[in-house]
Amino acid sequence: MEKVCLDCGDVLRGRADKKFCSDQCRNNYNNRLNKDSNSFVRNVHLLLRRNRRILADLYEEKKLRVHRDALFALGFNFNFFTHTIETSNGDFFRYCYEYGFSQPDDEFVEIRLNCEFLEYC
Repeated sequence: MEKVCLDCGDVLRGRADKKFCSDQCRNNYNNRLNKDSNSFVRNVHLLLRRNRRILADLYEEKKLRVHRDALFALGFNFNFFTHTIETSNGDFFRYCYEYGFSQPDDEFVEIRLNCEFLEYC
């Protein structure tokens, strides 16, 4: 009985334990297997990058206190952040990588940069 490539179905030649005829077939097969989990990670990463870019742009413009609706209008998603840090006075800052945001009230958001992660601060 001849063994065939798990991706393209071509007859395999060479080692007895060979499963794929080429690296391309091996990559295609594994990419197809992992497509769902890779798509989820890719989508989350895109949301985190968008949030970070929005916070970075506002921070560079010196807009450190912004209305929530303005962030929504820019496409910011408050449900996606990388980590949370509690300050010494009990406030919570949620971070998208090095840029953080806090919601001291229901209308406004405070933005700040966490210099622990950066060499140039």
